Amino acid sequence: MNKCFQQLKQMVYERLDVGCDISDEQINQVIDECIYEKSQGILLSIAQKEQLKQQLFNAIRKLDILEELLADPDITEIMINGYQNIFIEKNGHIKKWNKEFDSPSRLEDIAQKIAGISNRLVNESNPIVDTRLADGSRVNIVLPPVALNGPVITIRKFYKTPLTIEKLIEINALTLEAAEFLEKAVRARYNIFISGGTGSGKTTFLNALSNYIPKDERIITIEDSAELQIQGVANLVCLESRNANMEGENAVSIRDLIRTSLRMRPDRIIVGEVRGAEALDMVQAMSTGHDGSMSTGHGNSPKDMMSRITTMVLMGIDMPVSAIEQQLSSAIDIIVHLGRMRDKTRKVLEIDEVMEYGARGIQLNPLFRFVEENHETEKVQGSLQRLSNIFIRDEKMAAAGISI
Repeated sequence: MNKCFQQLKQMVYERLDVGCDISDEQINQVIDECIYEKSQGILLSIAQKEQLKQQLFNAIRKLDILEELLADPDITEIMINGYQNIFIEKNGHIKKWNKEFDSPSRLEDIAQKIAGISNRLVNESNPIVDTRLADGSRVNIVLPPVALNGPVITIRKFYKTPLTIEKLIEINALTLEAAEFLEKAVRARYNIFISGGTGSGKTTFLNALSNYIPKDERIITIEDSAELQIQGVANLVCLESRNANMEGENAVSIRDLIRTSLRMRPDRIIVGEVRGAEALDMVQAMSTGHDGSMSTGHGNSPKDMMSRITTMVLMGIDMPVSAIEQQLSSAIDIIVHLGRMRDKTRKVLEIDEVMEYGARGIQLNPLFRFVEENHETEKVQGSLQRLSNIFIRDEKMAAAGISI
């Protein structure tokens, strides 16, 4: 079947006029003609013909064999380590796929096509790029000579229908009590930062949390590569950073976007993820009247996240750590920490209140914490439990007329 496919693909390419703008209908017509001719010498069933037709169309017009993986709703991650090694994450488990690309050059063509979807440039002089697919799936591309075993493409797929807080409660990612607290915090315009490791579900959780934002507010989202799926907000502005061109000019950074967003009369600013000096602008935005803003970042714990943000701010300005921590404690109100467990499930592990800056620096007040019941079982058992600590900074709740 594979040999037949390769022969058919060669036939189709020979008959297509690549110098012209070819419609999908014309491509399908040529494919049908080639399959008909091929079937005169080889017995092909109707099912095989339909399969070959779809594979040929995907190879010519779409993303080749990746289309099969992208269409599978149970696959959450696609990892391509060179043209012969494709791995997938399905239901939380990673395994090698039994298909591969025809050649390294074919995989490079696919990498170029993916980058072109969002007008990004990837080549030997610019071998690393973050981009997205048309459906919003996040893509990272690394080309040789940086990638030693050929082009490396990592695709993080997203749910076609974004997960809601209700669904997260259903799958035991958090509890109803914690969800109700976070709903009140969002409505009362607390600044919320979501931390966690790679693949812990930070963006998914931010999407779900954004559903609590009142629908009459003006929201500005700022991202490196657009991934957020804010639902039900009419007055929504989505901004995406831009890499420099081949001359090294015309780049638009996250910092640039945060600064310009302040002139766009936002009620809330949502920064998809902070990784560097843009943390300074995010903190200043949160501290200067844009309450209710949200962002995410990589951290191993709420305390570690605050230290990392401090380090990121130092990338953008040289100032005493104590001054930075003082700004952080007034800018960020609540940290939600997520984690990926040993059974591959994703859960809210901790919700902390950021206390006012004092003699001991930034202090956190844990409000909810995941408590595991049995560490010996493969499947994680436990729940996010409300701690006895009292929520101190309740002035925004009071101002919004919301009782804790």
